[in-house]
Amino acid sequence: MKKSLFAVLLIVLAAVSRILPHPANVAPITALALFGGVHFSRRYSFLIPIAAMVVSDAVLGFSLESFWVYGSFLAIAGIGLWLRSHRSIGAILGCSLAGSILFFIVTNFGVWVFSQVTYPHTLAGLTACYVAAIPFFRNTLIGDLVYVTSLFGVFELGIRYIPALRTEVVPEQA
Repeated sequence: MKKSLFAVLLIVLAAVSRILPHPANVAPITALALFGGVHFSRRYSFLIPIAAMVVSDAVLGFSLESFWVYGSFLAIAGIGLWLRSHRSIGAILGCSLAGSILFFIVTNFGVWVFSQVTYPHTLAGLTACYVAAIPFFRNTLIGDLVYVTSLFGVFELGIRYIPALRTEVVPEQA
């Protein structure tokens, strides 16, 4: 139970940080989705990033692209479920990169779909939309790596150094 409370505290802190002033696209939601997929039930792994988005969007405002943003985080939570049984530093970093790329592709496609003036609904318009978003991808990648490293790292350090957070070890069978 204490392990779950510790995880929830980390998630709340990360979600609140989305509301605080920060560089564009440097946000903790990809990290929340991956972390939730690894440490929570299937249902909660999908609920956590969406709840964080709804709460923070209630303060920040919703947009036409919200459907695409939320959908990308649901897909990233699915990556987190895969990561649950493939945990290693390399896999965590790879999944963070995959989440950043997935977010970039899905959300910018949504921008292009809802664009009436900026990007024509042609292959050239879609390409222009993705090219214009490249500077934001750098921030997304940096933010995702920082938040993923922080959430997973702090959680593992807490488990290692705070005895009350450790799960019970099942004795070996004789």
